[in-house]
Amino acid sequence: MSWQFEITLQVRDYELDLLGMVNNGVYQGYLEHARHEFLRRQGLDFAHLHAAGIRLVVVRAELDYLNLLQSGEEFTVMLNFKRHSRIKFLFEQRIEKTDGTPVLQAMIYGTALNQAGRPKFPPELAQAFADATAAP
Repeated sequence: MSWQFEITLQVRDYELDLLGMVNNGVYQGYLEHARHEFLRRQGLDFAHLHAAGIRLVVVRAELDYLNLLQSGEEFTVMLNFKRHSRIKFLFEQRIEKTDGTPVLQAMIYGTALNQAGRPKFPPELAQAFADATAAP
């Protein structure tokens, strides 16, 4: 599968649990960091969206843990960004060790909320979606 975005990170010691492996909750932080970095590179500024009354939120997260990460290991977080419905978007994400070993598969569904807390697909997000999915 080809990916629209990839970022390489390294496990930090404070992310480990008592068993010496990355705590399961930390993986969501890795996924979120990749999503934020992807959106930033698409020209979406969270401060601008917030000032405009738009809040991007996760509404569903499906994670399949396949292997574990340990201290110091490098890994890559990959993603594809898709429009899922009129008001929802989807991030298909994967974490792999640098040797290609799969660590985690995720489907992260989100939406944008306006100031009244109602779902809204803002033009900025629609443009980022169009740019990300445009043929090279």
